[in-house]
Amino acid sequence: MAASPSSPALLDADRAAARGDGPLDPAAIDRLDRAHLWHPYAPPERDAALPVVAAAQGVRLTLADGRTVIDGMSSWWAAIHGYRVPQLDAAARGQLDRMAHVMFGGLTHEPAVRLAARLVDLAPDPLRRVFLADSGSVAMEVAIKVALQRQLSRGRPGRHRLLTWRGGYHGDTFGAMAVCDPVGGMHHLFAPVLPEHVFVDAPPPGVDAPLDEGYVSTLRAAVARHADELAAIVVEPVVQGAGGMRFHAPGYLRVLRELCDEHDLLLVLDEIATGFGRTGALFACEHAGVVPDVLAVGKALTGGYCTMAAVLCTDRVAEEIGRGEAGVLMHGPTFMANPLAASIACASIDLLLERDWAADVARIAAGLRAALEPARALPGVADLRVLGAIGVVQLDHPVDVAAATAAALERGVWIRPFRDLVYVMPPYATDDEDLATICAAVCAAAAVA
Repeated sequence: MAASPSSPALLDADRAAARGDGPLDPAAIDRLDRAHLWHPYAPPERDAALPVVAAAQGVRLTLADGRTVIDGMSSWWAAIHGYRVPQLDAAARGQLDRMAHVMFGGLTHEPAVRLAARLVDLAPDPLRRVFLADSGSVAMEVAIKVALQRQLSRGRPGRHRLLTWRGGYHGDTFGAMAVCDPVGGMHHLFAPVLPEHVFVDAPPPGVDAPLDEGYVSTLRAAVARHADELAAIVVEPVVQGAGGMRFHAPGYLRVLRELCDEHDLLLVLDEIATGFGRTGALFACEHAGVVPDVLAVGKALTGGYCTMAAVLCTDRVAEEIGRGEAGVLMHGPTFMANPLAASIACASIDLLLERDWAADVARIAAGLRAALEPARALPGVADLRVLGAIGVVQLDHPVDVAAATAAALERGVWIRPFRDLVYVMPPYATDDEDLATICAAVCAAAAVA
């Protein structure tokens, strides 16, 4: 039963206070939130008050009740440097002194050009064409359009389906939802109204596991059977993120690359969660030595400061689309190449490359492996796995999210469990002491979940 709503008079007073310049007290924030806001993957009404974040600095969130907690989630995997980072703050302030935004249609600007140059330098060759998008979901919409428009430009309108493996997650918009897991995924409710793509089973688990030749044969057979109707293969490389935090052997990406080359398909890799070092490689596809035709990145692109994503493709793919009937890629977000976000993204990339990010991620991986090991012996724990700055405790039952979150908060750590998973993706700036605290909180959360 949801909590009773506040009286109209009290809410009127709260809204009046919100229109002013003074701070709102936590009770007013809670009332206004309950009355008017709808949180992601949450019912419109709720019983419990949510923690109110008043400020953030380093790897810590300061709550309105005075507590400080370590962020074990990097704000949904984006804030890789932490909060109030001097270099990123300075980039934001400097760009605000020039302009916060200008349309990208028919115009260009220096921050976008600088960001494109950095992305081309970072990404594996020959990914040299950059389309700047609003968010990860939008980036996947663009990537899908690239694949479909390429086939239209080549006079193959019948090649309009995509092949992917089950267990994936690519975003919340309709094109992206259509390549998420259609049965067990978050978007299965929409399956009847989404385009029907081709799904194969998720790859066998284990980053270090040998390739399962039976599974490879299944992949080959599925692609061959549907080749005449396929435009691309779309997957998350090495780590399937929000679909279940599954890890698979990089060698399967090499198989997909071979199949795309054999059947004239594009290989589209979704690195929105894994890009910029999260798995221990700058891009997860580097674990396989594979270069996709289309690469989508986001989340950590701006260090968690602003929403922005990017789609990179080869010049060949861009030229093929340019030779088609439309002559252009049919997409153009209003806030495409936002100068403020682009400036911050440039600063975030520079900061990443200035530090020994690979050593930081390796240190975090070693700390996660050691300090999460006690969770393996807990009742109900089915698996424990670590890759780069990702630590996952998988249960044999759905998580009691409220109990697990409360247990972690009691130990000074913010996490966000889901499904049967208690997991963390801490900022790269997390030191060893804070990492140990995070792991202790994860073990405590798994014990009560």
